[in-house]
Amino acid sequence: MIMNTRPLRWVGVKTRQHRFAVAALTGALLLAACAGSFGQTLGRVGTTAAPFLKIGVGSRAMSMGEAYTTQAEDVSGMFWNPAGIASVYGLQALFSYYSYIADIAYNYGGVAIPIGSVGTFGAFVGYMDYGTIERTTIQEPEGTGEQVTASSIVVGLSYGRALTDRFSLGGNVKYVRETIWHSTADAFAFDVGLLYKTFFKNIRIGMSISNFGSQMKMDGRDMLVQHDLTTAYPSNLNAHLDTDQFPLPILFRVGISSNITGDFMGVQEHDWIVSVDAVHPNDNKEYLNMGTEVRLYNKLVSLRAGYRELLLEDREGGLTFGLGFGINIEGGRVEVDYANVGFGRFGNQSMFTVMISY
Repeated sequence: MIMNTRPLRWVGVKTRQHRFAVAALTGALLLAACAGSFGQTLGRVGTTAAPFLKIGVGSRAMSMGEAYTTQAEDVSGMFWNPAGIASVYGLQALFSYYSYIADIAYNYGGVAIPIGSVGTFGAFVGYMDYGTIERTTIQEPEGTGEQVTASSIVVGLSYGRALTDRFSLGGNVKYVRETIWHSTADAFAFDVGLLYKTFFKNIRIGMSISNFGSQMKMDGRDMLVQHDLTTAYPSNLNAHLDTDQFPLPILFRVGISSNITGDFMGVQEHDWIVSVDAVHPNDNKEYLNMGTEVRLYNKLVSLRAGYRELLLEDREGGLTFGLGFGINIEGGRVEVDYANVGFGRFGNQSMFTVMISY
């Protein structure tokens, strides 16, 4: 008797893949637990460079309290969890404008496209404009009449791939640069993420590590100064100001989410999503982000709310809320989203996002 063993082989492969997914996520959770045990007693606020890398992108994510590690299955996943872009099934582009605190503007754009069974590739750029600042010196504390500009930029490439119908992974490689007047600092960094959809009610578990890379050191012609060794006999010696190196703001995120109506109640026309992220930064103590979203009439209208930096002492985060509209057009879809983000004593800030899918 001849027996066809192909189905058995396929089951074995699927089983091994799911075991790998569970093992990877278990290791990530253990790493998060170990990391959390080292950061509870001492805060390191203000000890990293390029803090703009911690600013979230996408109005949907921001209005859900940044609890987005397991919901980032679109082009914005390049920031939150690059494994999420493995779920992008066509060309998708996003542009986000953030009216940040102190009249600072942050613009972010990204595009992702799947290439058959190879995976999904993406590219992104984020630019923060700090505006102009009047230059002052010790000799002229009221200002010299010169205007100093400052900016920060990040450019990167992303890749995500689904290893099974429930497990995906992804990563980013990016270049970071900060500029103030005639001085600059730059670095290279990478991100990595995992996303797993469990067999129990399709509950999602995910993790990501962001901004792991080289240190940044400010240098440029502004570091060239003249220095007097004595006040009696000014010598005006040429000197160079040496600056310290600072690490990038590493973020370790672990999240869980569920579609209550779709997976627990069997309702298909509407969605009620609940999401929670635990965040461990290298320049602060641990905290939680929580968010929820109600999507009505097959994602025609979405209402969202959340809370950032829960359990963090001296936090500036707080309540967030927003809404979105989605319209199916011929061959694609357009989504417009708005988020209102609370910053404590700095008030509330607004973000607008447009995402186009084909």
